[in-house]
Amino acid sequence: MTLQQIKYVVAVADTNSMNEAAKRLFISQPTLSSAIKDLEAEININIFTRTNKGVLLTAEGEDFLGYARQVLAQMELLEEKYIEGKKIKKKFGVSTQHYSFVVKAFVEMVKEFDMNEYEFAIRETRTTDVIADVKNGKSEIGILYINDFNEKVINKLLKENQLEFHELIQCKGYVYLWKGHPLAKNEKISMEELSEYPCLSFEQGDNNSFYFAEEILSTYDYKKTIKACDRATMLNLMVGLNAYTLCSGIICEELNGSDYCAVPLDIDVNMNIGYITRNHGVLSHIATKYIEKLMDYIENYIITK
Repeated sequence: MTLQQIKYVVAVADTNSMNEAAKRLFISQPTLSSAIKDLEAEININIFTRTNKGVLLTAEGEDFLGYARQVLAQMELLEEKYIEGKKIKKKFGVSTQHYSFVVKAFVEMVKEFDMNEYEFAIRETRTTDVIADVKNGKSEIGILYINDFNEKVINKLLKENQLEFHELIQCKGYVYLWKGHPLAKNEKISMEELSEYPCLSFEQGDNNSFYFAEEILSTYDYKKTIKACDRATMLNLMVGLNAYTLCSGIICEELNGSDYCAVPLDIDVNMNIGYITRNHGVLSHIATKYIEKLMDYIENYIITK
């Protein structure tokens, strides 16, 4: 396997066409096709399926492409640093389900580094994207939760993608709503009491399975539901419609404001929130610092709660 062959695969995947990729690479189509076939024979998988509508990636090809892009990205960094002589910023990324305390820890971590030397990214996204981002090296850390309902599916997906789950905290289920909600002053809230109010959940796109939901009790038969894509929209819906969502109870007033509260559910449900990394990977200094900030925030929240 050569770096040139890897570049060829990425070019074909980007264009879905051998002809277009060959033009972009300034080589003949037969040369490109032959190189791809030689690579497929060497690694004993079919990277592409040839159809009348173009060239499509196979499932094995999708997996190979993730690693190929990582190799090319590292090669570009090497060329920029040692051939072109550029000063390269170190990169660190986090992909996460929608947790405000995760963003707060990220803010505190960034404050301790010189942003002239580092390029940071935080991505609040869908559950399957969190897993894909860490697998493909787009993010070094991913934040998600596991419980009795989804753990078999999530753990299977993590194993298939050579990822590890590291527990941060186990917590009970809470109802997250605005302080003007009729139930906001209750000591506990039952699902029956919530039945006349809209339940909010984060939209999961094509992978909209109960197992990938960010909220507990995803299979409950809700009378009214609304899906949203971001936390700001959810907060607006809470105020405008007396809507609610189910959460871990770990909230961040500095980011979401003081107009919201978390009230315990009166049923016993658990969330195990943690971070995912590549198997046996050595964490960067920035990643280690970020995890320290996460744990500090959680510990302080528990003490002051």
